Amino acid sequence: MKAIPLTLAALAAATAMTGCVVAPRPYYHAQPVPVVQPVPVVQPVYAQPAYAPGVVVVQAAPPAPYAEVIGVAPSPGYIWIGGAWFWEGGRHVWHRGYWSAPRAGHYWVGHHWEQVGHSWHFREGYWAPHRR
Repeated sequence: MKAIPLTLAALAAATAMTGCVVAPRPYYHAQPVPVVQPVPVVQPVYAQPAYAPGVVVVQAAPPAPYAEVIGVAPSPGYIWIGGAWFWEGGRHVWHRGYWSAPRAGHYWVGHHWEQVGHSWHFREGYWAPHRR
């Protein structure tokens, strides 16, 4: 009769020792994602500097921007290029922000939407030369 409780105790101990082990998840640093530049839908009617991108004009207001978590820069001096809603395929598509190496003699002008009358104008971000 003592063999059954002893066998059960051994079986319980063996089962406890084969339990799952929860290992910590590896941390993956988010890598910059290249932004695919959309094709301008409507060309502007005013003159722009040669370095400025085209303007997209749509009737739909862009959604609220996502709150992005900005991690540590991959190298000192890198610049955060914030994410934005782009107009692609007849709808708004979010492009994540990313870190970018600075360009000598230039500064970053961010993407932005601007309401003009009943339409919305999107101006892509670009590197503009410093004026001297």
